Amino acid sequence: MAEASLRNVAETGGRRGPDRRLTSIQLIFAVALTIGLILALNLSGRIKLDRDLGRIHAQFTTEIETLRREQQALIAQLSYVKSDAYVEFWARDEGKMIRQGEVLIMPRTTRSAAAEQSAPTPLVDFETTAPEPKNWELWWALFFDAPPPGQE
Repeated sequence: MAEASLRNVAETGGRRGPDRRLTSIQLIFAVALTIGLILALNLSGRIKLDRDLGRIHAQFTTEIETLRREQQALIAQLSYVKSDAYVEFWARDEGKMIRQGEVLIMPRTTRSAAAEQSAPTPLVDFETTAPEPKNWELWWALFFDAPPPGQE
């Protein structure tokens, strides 16, 4: 019996259990699984990138539309400012100019006679800075970490 077990060990090369080699089918399956995993991760990254780019594109599109509307408003304002109508409006309103034969009337504010003759309001003197403490008060606060007696 001992001889039979020694022959078994010699035939298997000292290994115990079934053969642990990978077959060609298992190797092909492992390679295909690895390639599939790499492609799935790559596709997932591309989908995420596409979503991000789509969001950025939409954001820039709205910004471009806003800037185009602002440009159109500025062009319209520029054409109005260059027109004779604006020059006439400015001359009459801001420049206080008149045409030949017109009279410029500027309203004056009316003040009551009592308000003009009333005495000005007397000014009250007050200090804007705190009074400077005496030296002994500073030393007291330094040593005792409390205000001096009588100033609490």
